[in-house]
Amino acid sequence: MALSLSRLRHPLISRSLRLLSSSSSVSRSLSRTSKSGIFSVGCDEHQRLTSLSRLTGVCDNSLKPKWFGIRYFSSADSSHIVIGMPALSPTMTQGNIAKWRKKEGDKIEVGDILCEIETDKATLEFESLEEGFLAKILVPDGSKDVPVGQPIAITVEDQDDIKNVPASVGSGTEVKEKKPIHQDDSDEERKSEPTSTHINASELPPHILLEMPALSPTMNQGNIAKWRKKEGDKIEVGDILCEIETDKATLEYESMEEGYLAKILAPEGSKEVAVGQPIAITVEDAGDIEAVKNSSGSRSASKNEQTTKHDTKTEVKPQKTSSKRISPAAKLLISEYGLDASTINASGPHGTLLKGDVLSAIKSGKLTPKPYSAKEKASPSQSHQQSAASPESKSASASKQSDAYEDLPNSQIRKVIAKRLLESKQNTPHLYLSSDVTLDPLLSLRKDLKEQYDVKVSVNDIIIKVVAAALRNVPEANAYWDAEKGEVVLCDSVDISIAVATEKGLMTPIIRNADHKTISAISSEVKELAAKARDGKLKPQEFQGGTFSISNLGMYPVDKFCAIINPPQACILAVGRGNKVVEPIIGSDGIEKPAVVNKLNLTLSADHRVFDGKVGGAFLSALKSNFSDIRRLLL
Repeated sequence: MALSLSRLRHPLISRSLRLLSSSSSVSRSLSRTSKSGIFSVGCDEHQRLTSLSRLTGVCDNSLKPKWFGIRYFSSADSSHIVIGMPALSPTMTQGNIAKWRKKEGDKIEVGDILCEIETDKATLEFESLEEGFLAKILVPDGSKDVPVGQPIAITVEDQDDIKNVPASVGSGTEVKEKKPIHQDDSDEERKSEPTSTHINASELPPHILLEMPALSPTMNQGNIAKWRKKEGDKIEVGDILCEIETDKATLEYESMEEGYLAKILAPEGSKEVAVGQPIAITVEDAGDIEAVKNSSGSRSASKNEQTTKHDTKTEVKPQKTSSKRISPAAKLLISEYGLDASTINASGPHGTLLKGDVLSAIKSGKLTPKPYSAKEKASPSQSHQQSAASPESKSASASKQSDAYEDLPNSQIRKVIAKRLLESKQNTPHLYLSSDVTLDPLLSLRKDLKEQYDVKVSVNDIIIKVVAAALRNVPEANAYWDAEKGEVVLCDSVDISIAVATEKGLMTPIIRNADHKTISAISSEVKELAAKARDGKLKPQEFQGGTFSISNLGMYPVDKFCAIINPPQACILAVGRGNKVVEPIIGSDGIEKPAVVNKLNLTLSADHRVFDGKVGGAFLSALKSNFSDIRRLLL
């Protein structure tokens, strides 16, 4: 079965550009990198390589040379070219060599497929840009995590030059299997990583290693929520392999190849699995399933046994020393409970007594009071406190207090929300504008739509339409701040993000082109998107983007509040609940008299770099006008 079902040809790579032809009139510059003996080919402003500039950064409008992935080795014996791992996608930093299509000694034509490379997106074909012969393969089949730019092969122009390629060229460039980048970052990440991800590809039959995909632009890790397929199941193109909880939602991971699911490396419930980390192995033939299971299982078991033995040998015993280092938090607890620091076991580095050591001692109840010294003088209040609360009573209260709470694991969505909102308050100058609007015309319209046309819409549905119309009337408010350019960018469409509370955190699905949609269309779309958000089924295009946000707490006893801007947007409208108030109105007879009306508070949080007083005032004026004459929105 061919692997080409999921292979995409990059339009920039597939062009046959003779970059390194010796007969080219294009001027070149050679720069030698330190310690490596490698020459890189650069270009000047006369070289026409703009078709590759976006991919490799070869040329731009500046006069400075840029370097790309094809490198020369200086040699007096033969003329050869070292091919580096290409960047086959904008986000690719490393790749896996899935299969070499050419063997050492084969003739290569322009456009021939040299090898298949697994990137962070798909398995792509790497085409040759030069004629010649494949002299040496530096990175064999199955090599993992090869950095972009690292040499993977050597080509020569003449077949006779193959034997002249120095043996030392490939000696330092062969790729060894690497541990995942994030393996040693923290104890939590080590726990979350599967124990069977270190697999020797040479011991396995033909297989494909599935890695944690990047299912959103901001995703760098994910959780395995559920496996839809079991080990041994048949897989068709488009089948859902598993459900992955990203930083935005729970998305389905589809198979891009036919085959069989041989081994699951990241089981259900795996947390914070780094993007690019292996999560499963698939094979083409059902007969290869057992070979994969036995190979990976035995390696995993032996690794666990080695880890257990290593842990027993390197177990660190708490230290007891009379002169030890004490952390500030531990020193405060020792002083508060009047303990003897020399009797507490220290588990920190270099014999440091930590806060956890003191708390453990307090909880165990095995405490030794600090010997009284005549030099130490205590105030009457301190003496009273010490006499009123003995170490035993404090130990009991501390034990009760430690059992009074429970740690709840945070979802990926809430972690991202916390990070982004903190960045927003730190980096975005918030401007707050507030105004009260009359709600009675809106309630009257909602009632008429239900009674006359049997159209049921919510107050929030009509508010979305009112806001969209105001943004169309004041286009300066439908904008965002471009930090790189340092200027305001106006948006072409009015895309309203609505805040939806879910169990995993706040989601903001988008009503696109809301100014062009009817209230009933907005209502049905809001219901559909809100249901998807609560079920974690939103697609990336349904929550990424948006030009303006609305946060409505009118269903709660919240009169007014200030919301935090969701970058890169420039504003968010906070909607409170409607309240009945008494205010003077002028009747049909021209006489002013008191009346009961419904009022609604709107508070706009705006990026002051985009919104000044004039733009903010004009936007709120348009909002009030739309609320007072709301039936014109139906035109």
